[in-house]
Amino acid sequence: MSLESSGRRVLDNPAAMRAFAHPVRLALHELLLRAGATTAADAAREVGISQALASYHLRQLAKYGFVEQATARDERERPWQVTQRVQVWDDSATGPDRSAAMSLLEQVMAERALSRLIEWQDRRREEPDAWRAIGGVGNSYLYATPEEATALGTAIAGLLEPLMARAQDPATRPAGARPLLLTQLVVPLPPTASGD
Repeated sequence: MSLESSGRRVLDNPAAMRAFAHPVRLALHELLLRAGATTAADAAREVGISQALASYHLRQLAKYGFVEQATARDERERPWQVTQRVQVWDDSATGPDRSAAMSLLEQVMAERALSRLIEWQDRRREEPDAWRAIGGVGNSYLYATPEEATALGTAIAGLLEPLMARAQDPATRPAGARPLLLTQLVVPLPPTASGD
């Protein structure tokens, strides 16, 4: 695994990908992104698991470098914090183990995103109009070269960066801001019979 200068972590270790591809670990990681440094006890309450289970999964995340111990306010407290806000991976150095781990991680993340969408649909009617209009699903069918698709991803990442930085510093969040889950699925489709 390596870090890019932008603070993004490039996952290239299949064991780290498999470790991250666990629903409880993804939930804990998301909580630390949203709430900042959090103890295992507080994380357990938020995620709805036992403190022992939260501690175990936080240690597993730490083993692979996803979280680390944060500075404590006192000696009794042992908060955890994320090490990087963004994890990325690519398929340039393929191998069966890495490919399987990457597929597992993508599947678990997509399932988690769909679960969050269903939760949103259940509570959408209770939300203020401004928020109700934001959530949902959209599809765009594009024709692009690999270079254009890469450039699009880079442009989107650039737009998201200042908004994602607010997760680390609550003082930068404007009044009325709340966390959003933005899941990006890019799926190259097979050509049609006509060769498009």
